[in-house]
Amino acid sequence: MKTRLLAILLLILTASQLRVSAQEETYKLDFGGQIGVSGYLGDASSSIFSHPGFSGGLSFRYLTDVRWSLRSLVNVLSISGDTDGMDDVFPGFARYDFKATVIEVQERVEFNFFPYGIGETYKRLRRWTPYLAAGIGLSVSTCSGQTNAGFNVPMAFGFKYKARPRLNLALEFSMTKVFSDHMDGPLSDLHQIKSSFARNTDWYSNISFSVTYEFGERCATCHYVD
Repeated sequence: MKTRLLAILLLILTASQLRVSAQEETYKLDFGGQIGVSGYLGDASSSIFSHPGFSGGLSFRYLTDVRWSLRSLVNVLSISGDTDGMDDVFPGFARYDFKATVIEVQERVEFNFFPYGIGETYKRLRRWTPYLAAGIGLSVSTCSGQTNAGFNVPMAFGFKYKARPRLNLALEFSMTKVFSDHMDGPLSDLHQIKSSFARNTDWYSNISFSVTYEFGERCATCHYVD
């Protein structure tokens, strides 16, 4: 009888230990950085890939759940353009080229196509997922000694991979519409279309690679976060 009780007790302890070890810690915050290649689309460029520049920045996420997150970003981008070789030309075939530095602050909402994470098999988590993001922000450009600012709307598509339980890698392509026609300096539109809040404004792109690290462990017994 004692042998049976001891065996049952050992089985219970073993099962409990396996259950605890199988549980993965989950976190509600992550922080990291990104580097990449920026592009510009406006009066002095016909393609976002014509004049690539450098981009870099920092990001902070609040991980709402395995599908949704809120992400704050601060990026610095270099953009440039040149009207030489464009189909549209200035009167008298005048040429305009520029180089500018853009600082942007953005607040985005991100949606993962698949439940993202490691462990917790009952949620069918995946270590990788495509995702979409959109938000609002502010862009400040310095060009030819002038500083111009405008609200922006970023739209992004990317791919995340969880290399380790707390380490995330991501590749992302984003397009940002700026509600200003002066990210490229004092350049006037070739077609003499008056700028407005939603018309004749500048765009820039960013292809970035990011590395982020999760922290802020969730309460393991707070089931409402599931």
